[in-house]
Amino acid sequence: MRRASAASLLAALAGVLCIAAASDPAERLKDPAQEAHARRLFTEFRCVVCQNESIDDSNADLAADLRRIVRAKVAAGESDSAIRAFLVDRYGEFILLKPTVSLGNAALWFAPALIVLVGGVVFAFKARQRKDLEPVLTPEEETRLAQLAGQGRADTLPPKIGRTKSPGMTET
Repeated sequence: MRRASAASLLAALAGVLCIAAASDPAERLKDPAQEAHARRLFTEFRCVVCQNESIDDSNADLAADLRRIVRAKVAAGESDSAIRAFLVDRYGEFILLKPTVSLGNAALWFAPALIVLVGGVVFAFKARQRKDLEPVLTPEEETRLAQLAGQGRADTLPPKIGRTKSPGMTET
């Protein structure tokens, strides 16, 4: 009985938290086009508290403040680039979910390709080096190999390669 009541209490608490996490209708812009524009911008900015969520998905207080700022700037008619510039100046480029390609973050953009390229060069070098290390038989060794192959004698082969008796076979 206690388990059932604890489970129902947790379910009720989760429901209340979900309702509390929903966007406040009073914060929304009156113009649906502006609200849609603001919501699209929300997906471009990272919540600096949660770090892996956009401000649209985050329930943090700072994300709510950032949503209010973006809505106010959209309502004031500011351009997307002006809103981005304002937030980047205030919080740094970390706030962008897709950082811009610049000299400052070139390693972020180009390091994976560079690692794959270096790995490919090392692999090719090692493969070529291994090919160069393949043993080459001298003429005497080739003659001896031909003699052994022509005789077909099992006693001249190494012990593990010689004939073995398979289960179920009888000797003749």
